[in-house]
Parts: sequence; structure tokens; C-alpha cells
Amino acid sequence: MAISGFDLLLVGLAAIAGGAVNALAGGGTLITFPMLTAVGVPAVAANVTNTVALCPGYLGATMAQWNDLRGQRQRLWWLVPAGIIGGIVGGVLLLSTGERVFRTLVPFLILLASGLLAAQDPLRAWVIRRTSQAGHDGDSEQWATLPVGLAAVYGGYFGAGLSVIVLAVLGLVLDDSLTRLNALKQAIALSVNVAAAIFFLFSGRVVWLAALVMAVGALLGGVLGGRLAGKIQPVVLRRIVVTIGVAVATIYLVG
Repeated sequence: MAISGFDLLLVGLAAIAGGAVNALAGGGTLITFPMLTAVGVPAVAANVTNTVALCPGYLGATMAQWNDLRGQRQRLWWLVPAGIIGGIVGGVLLLSTGERVFRTLVPFLILLASGLLAAQDPLRAWVIRRTSQAGHDGDSEQWATLPVGLAAVYGGYFGAGLSVIVLAVLGLVLDDSLTRLNALKQAIALSVNVAAAIFFLFSGRVVWLAALVMAVGALLGGVLGGRLAGKIQPVVLRRIVVTIGVAVATIYLVG
């Protein structure tokens, strides 16, 4: 579809903001996806384009914690394939849903993502308590494949809040530090996003010009967010993003 220069500017600015928000607090999709639909991109195409555009951000997050993945090869062998399969299944479900049905589901998906983002700190605190307890019988990454796979289906379908879900699942079934579990979460989220994005490449739904502008904007935003870290309280920013998400969902519901 054709997209004007002004619309590209708006999408690029939203991507910068989304990249910064992801670096600081998470929830950048709640900014980028609504902007794509606001400039006239159909909901399914907007979601597909958003998924493709955010791949570099997931890669950067994974590479940043690469050292923390050492010694987790067995987990990766089980959980990354679950993420890949789930991401593709979610992508298939998205393209099979149809524009009208997906548009109807969008406000509820945004509300779900906003709720997950709002619950991020309590969930993270729960993971810390869980992983700090002694006496676990050992790792059970095989048991994690099903819930991780289900989370990946959601991630391939919409994506916002995926990281929160995956981290909660890992904290429930694996006995390890939060840092190492967070690194594993990054690798799983990357596998989900890349698998869905590769599937979407052949869908004909990617608005390529917008995706390229967003990818660049998200990278710039990530750098900006990194530099602002420590100057902005993540919890305050998260509350702002949650508020935006609820407002956007309300607009979708009444629109």
C-alpha cells in the first residue's frame, strides 16, 4: 500500500519512542502498532509490519546478554524450537483470522498486553522469590516447552507482552538466577519474532517502506533509551505506556 512521507515521519517517530520505551520499561508495541493503524495501515498488515520491523531490537537484546546464555545449551535445544513452532503457528492463525475479526480482537489484545505490562514488576518479584528458594529438584526445561510454546503462539499472533509471559513461565519451571532466565527469555522471544517475521515475509502483508523506517527508528530509540537509563524511572514510564494502551484500546472499542 502507498504511504505518504508525513505518515512515514509519524511511524518513524513512533518507532523511536517504542524503541526507547522497550529499552527502558517494555511495551513499545503499544506505541508502534496503534500508530501504523492510525496512518491507515490495515490491522493485520500493521501487526505483520510491526513484527518484521522489531526483529533487530530482539536481536540486540539477545546479543547484549549473550554471555548469560553460556551453560544453557540444553535449555536452548528444547525451548528455542518451541518458540519457533509457536511463532509460526501464531502467524498462521493471524493470517487465517481475517481483517474484520482481528480488528475486533485488537482492543482486547491491547488490554491484555497493558495488563501484563502493569503486572511486570510483581511478576518479576515473584520470579526472583521463586528462583532464590533452595531445594528445587532440578531443571525441567522439557516441561517448559508446552507453556513456552503456547506463549509463542500468542507472540506470533500479536506479540505485546510476550517477554513478560515467557519470563513468568521460566521462573515457574526452572531453577536459576533472574539474570540467566532473562537471557533465556531474550533468546526465546527472538526465536518467536524471527520465525513469525520470516513466515510473514511471504504473506504479501508487509508494508516494506514503513518496516524499514521503523527498524531504523527502533534502533535509534534503543540507543536513546540506553542513554536515558537511570535518568527516567522505568515504573513511571511503564505506567504511562499502560495508560496509553488502555486509552488506545478504548478508542478501538468505541471507534
